[in-house]
Amino acid sequence: MAYIFAQGSKKCSNLLFLLRSNITSPYSCSRSSSVSSVTLAEKEANIKKSILISQSKDIYTNLALEDWLYKNYDFTKQHVLLVWRNSPCVVVGRHQNPWLEASAEYLLNYEVSVARRNSGGGAVYHDPGNVNFTFFTNKEMYNRRNNLEIISRALYREWGISADINTREDIVIKKNYKVSGTASKLGSKNAYHHCTLMVDVDRCQLSQALKKNIVGVDTNATKSIPSPVLNLNDVNSSVTVEKLLGAVGWEYLRTTPLTMQDAGHDFISQQNGFQLVNPTEGWFPGVEKLRNEFASWDWRFGKTPDFQVTRKFYIPEELKITITVNKGIIENVTLKVPQKLILAHGFNGNASVITNLKGQQFSVAAIRYLEKSVINLEKSYREASEELNFESAFVANESGFFLKEMSKSSG
Repeated sequence: MAYIFAQGSKKCSNLLFLLRSNITSPYSCSRSSSVSSVTLAEKEANIKKSILISQSKDIYTNLALEDWLYKNYDFTKQHVLLVWRNSPCVVVGRHQNPWLEASAEYLLNYEVSVARRNSGGGAVYHDPGNVNFTFFTNKEMYNRRNNLEIISRALYREWGISADINTREDIVIKKNYKVSGTASKLGSKNAYHHCTLMVDVDRCQLSQALKKNIVGVDTNATKSIPSPVLNLNDVNSSVTVEKLLGAVGWEYLRTTPLTMQDAGHDFISQQNGFQLVNPTEGWFPGVEKLRNEFASWDWRFGKTPDFQVTRKFYIPEELKITITVNKGIIENVTLKVPQKLILAHGFNGNASVITNLKGQQFSVAAIRYLEKSVINLEKSYREASEELNFESAFVANESGFFLKEMSKSSG
């Protein structure tokens, strides 16, 4: 099915007028008292639908565009479907730990970006073979299952693909193969539901990017639930990103916004149709500032819920070193001294490690640094005489950390 994009300066001007005329303000938002006085049919007839297609493939720009619309638009009488795609990236949920959800080294080596979105849910991998859909409504009309039904209808209408919506509101095919993950954000007035749809994603890179390499983490951060995945073009080779965009777009436009009826082509002709948008300052004033915020370290990593990473070493008894991280910054490094060393040398049970890691941004390199330090400590221990002063072995450690409050007890 073919579809047409509105382009050119005149059309762009029309869209900008449409956007600006629906900017929220204390004086333009609809009041609930007036809404309740109209029938459902009248209410539905007053709602128009638009599809905006981002021309950017930068994850931070697209997240900024999504946030701009959410914060600035009045969706009472104008529902919007935003369609966007990204270059390779991993996007974690609002309350997740990116170090726990993805392979930091792989992402760095293969130049895969890391982003944090405003909605909850689990971590996802994006590349140009994945299409993202964001359904905007006001809070009152939010219904993400209806949105997923539109996508399912489109898949069946265009390609005969039977898709189900599971209890977690993911779209699955062949009973348990996930092709779409879902998340949402609800505010006092507006809401959005966004979801992925895998068409031709590099599943090998997806698997490597989302591989969890860090163990021994204690955190309350939301953890992703792994699921088997499948590309739509593995089910039907004729599915392409471009065709999918058209199929879902037309299904969205022909479906009534509240009663979910298939109103056909006549209804489509009454809607605002498709529009390519360029997420720049000229179109969306303030979007660049939002983009910088989404790309910042403070947002991507600093918003990580507090966590601790513990490592065990044997030199020759078990030592436990724990890194405490607050807002992405290493707050403390502690070491638990084995019981035998406590009894033999009168040490306290726990010691605070003095290291230049404190106050630094957490990274996998920090764990490697401590691992190297302990290896050097083990070397010092083995090279010492039978009358080893265990405390001095820490102080002499060449990797630059030692212990305080580890003096022998007076008793």
